Amino acid sequence: MQPLNRQTANITALRPVKVLQFGEGNFLRGFVDWIVDILNEKTDFNGSVELVQPINQGIVHLINKQDGLYHVLLEGIQGGEATQETRLITCVSGGLNPYDDYQAYLQRGENPELEFIISNTTEAGICFEANDTTPDTIPSSFPGKLTALLYRRFQHFNGAADKALTIIPCELIEKNGENLRKTVLQFAQHWNLPEGFVAWVENDTIFCNTLVDRIVPGFPKDNIKEIQAEIGFEDNLVVKAEPFHLWVIEAPASVAAAFPTDQADLQVKFVDDLTPYRTRKVRILNGAHTALVPVAYLQGLRTVRESVEDEKAGTFIQEAIFEEIIPTLDLSKEELEQFANDVIERFQNPFIRHELMSIALNSVSKYKVRVLPSVLEFQARKGQLPQRLLRSLAALILFYKGEFNGEQIPLNDTQDVLDAFKAAWSKATPEETVNAILSNQDFWDTDLTLIEGFEATVTQELKALQQQEVQVG
Repeated sequence: MQPLNRQTANITALRPVKVLQFGEGNFLRGFVDWIVDILNEKTDFNGSVELVQPINQGIVHLINKQDGLYHVLLEGIQGGEATQETRLITCVSGGLNPYDDYQAYLQRGENPELEFIISNTTEAGICFEANDTTPDTIPSSFPGKLTALLYRRFQHFNGAADKALTIIPCELIEKNGENLRKTVLQFAQHWNLPEGFVAWVENDTIFCNTLVDRIVPGFPKDNIKEIQAEIGFEDNLVVKAEPFHLWVIEAPASVAAAFPTDQADLQVKFVDDLTPYRTRKVRILNGAHTALVPVAYLQGLRTVRESVEDEKAGTFIQEAIFEEIIPTLDLSKEELEQFANDVIERFQNPFIRHELMSIALNSVSKYKVRVLPSVLEFQARKGQLPQRLLRSLAALILFYKGEFNGEQIPLNDTQDVLDAFKAAWSKATPEETVNAILSNQDFWDTDLTLIEGFEATVTQELKALQQQEVQVG
């Protein structure tokens, strides 16, 4: 089998590098670079992506060995049918490791064709590092490296406003663009960089807040030989991803015009405020995951897919989403229901085995952030409590007993949480157990027993679950 490179694939034309991407991992290659590749095919974007390895150890040497080429394999459910699609990504020109040649890295800032910086350096990547004391030697942090590159560009183009860049971070933190901007300015102050550079960053450089959504399992090591045989190349950088994708970007119209995803039938939304989209994702996608786990697990189910396809658990989560979560959100009903239907299809993906226990990590804090706001908003809007979401809370309390039907449940949470549940389950009655949990303000930042009907409903649901346990036992 022949190796994958531009010669063997007969792809020799190179486009100008318009995107410098910090991060060469599976997510960016299976999400951002896949999108850019489609932009090149369907619009006049005509740009390449050059990858920057943000830490000393990485895979740019493997990327360069394949001349930036690799395949993205999309597997999932669309329109109720299982689908598989393979795409050869040609938009990546290659990668560089700034730890090998820092000056070569800084010279990338002198590229007149460069328009965008995109990053995904993990949630901890956007941080200030005081030990990065100068831009003359390679900073350890991503924002330090970015500041040094921007400063080189500012100097090279004499602060020209039309050479300022658009920064689109994909790190999974709220207001990622604003946080990155603040950190760059912090480095500018730390390094005593000129006021003109600070003004260029503040006034001309665009930092976008973003929301990204696509499950990217990554390299399909279990069946890579079969995949390589099918594509006809020895591709050691195959990325497996689900078909669903969503990228919400807070940016002015000029950015949307320069990155014309609207012409390519891509789920990329340029908006003035992504808050309702973040809320939609947290409440529907993440909230449904969290609400489903204890209910389904206590039924003996172990994966998301089998839970959604189970008549009882599947009906529970469908009703929770459409009847109790969606009514608490402010986007159009059509948009919310379409997203919810996409979520259900994603949960049913036969190509991804998503264990309930992997979602169950730190379930108490997840319920507080992802589900409880829907409970409280439902009560505020409807004047009643959402029965299914409270059933999920009752199931969560029983789940955290750590044992059901004679089987141990491998709980994974902080010791404080586990100790609190152990103390609650030492109480004499279910009423006392529920009271101890709902009144724990360390869990919920409020006393949930003060909400009329809340404690009684959760207690009733808990007793019903315990009765089910007795019957099964």
